[in-house]
Amino acid sequence: MDSDSVKKAIIRQALQATNTANARTLIENINEKCFERCVPKPGSSLSSGEQTCLTQCMEKYMAAWNEVNSNYIRRIQQEIGNQTLSNA
Repeated sequence: MDSDSVKKAIIRQALQATNTANARTLIENINEKCFERCVPKPGSSLSSGEQTCLTQCMEKYMAAWNEVNSNYIRRIQQEIGNQTLSNA
C-alpha cells in the first residue's frame, strides 16, 4: 500500500467516525429538544397532538441540521480549494 492509499484510508475512517458522532449528536439533540417541547407530561403513550408535534419538530430540526452541515462542508471545500491554489 502506498502512502496515498494509506492517507485516503485514514481520511475515510475519520469521515466515518465523524459521521457516526454527528448522527449520535443529532439524535440526542432531537430527543432533548423535541421531546421536552412536545411532551410536557410523559405518560404511557403519546397523544396524537404530541405525535404530530414530535414529527414536525424532528423534521424541522433535521432540515436545519442538514442546511448547517451543507454550508459547513461547502466552506471546508472552499478553504481546501483556497489552500490548494495558494500552494500551487
